[in-house]
Amino acid sequence: MIKVENIETWGFEHAIRGMRNPMNSWDKSDSLFDGKNINNEVVIERGTKLTGLGKSDLDLMRRLYKSGTEHRKYLRQIVISLDITAPLYWWKEFDTYKVGTVANSCSTMHKIAAKEFELDDFSHEHLCEGALTILEKLIYSLNTFREAYLDTSNKDHWWQLIQLLPASYNQKRTITMNYENVMTMIKQRVGHKLDEWNEFVEILKELPYVKEIME
Repeated sequence: MIKVENIETWGFEHAIRGMRNPMNSWDKSDSLFDGKNINNEVVIERGTKLTGLGKSDLDLMRRLYKSGTEHRKYLRQIVISLDITAPLYWWKEFDTYKVGTVANSCSTMHKIAAKEFELDDFSHEHLCEGALTILEKLIYSLNTFREAYLDTSNKDHWWQLIQLLPASYNQKRTITMNYENVMTMIKQRVGHKLDEWNEFVEILKELPYVKEIME
């Protein structure tokens, strides 16, 4: 199971401005941001409030993207923020992309006993009947230790929660990363064994101009 919410992207304007610094080609930029170009000049002849990439800027983005990471530094200046709820086994793989990402997660250390455990707190869509029965018994045990911990504040009971918690437990994190991370994930995780990665990749592909840049 994976759920992605509150997606925001920003930074195209300054990324394009910086992308054109090496060749002093700011005058060739044809993108508009609230009716203005990257030099903050109102483009009256275009007469529009449309915010979008121009053909010339997009062409340069594509060429730099294909030239490799040393040339496509502008991708690191386009930022994405999103909330992701996913099982711990997925987060272990996501942490491969720690460079250039920031995460604030719900805390198992501080809040593991904050609420009673329920089946939907865990990813279980692929479990067979026998395995689902095992998970349900584990949830019962977790709730028993939770109640004991809340009643006594005995840390021994808390340890049972921490060390019994399965990798299918769903955790929410607010992630900030950049388009270089996005492009890398799409390239490396297409066709992955985990459904969560395949679903996440399809979401990333729908971010503004990702498909166009990667063409």
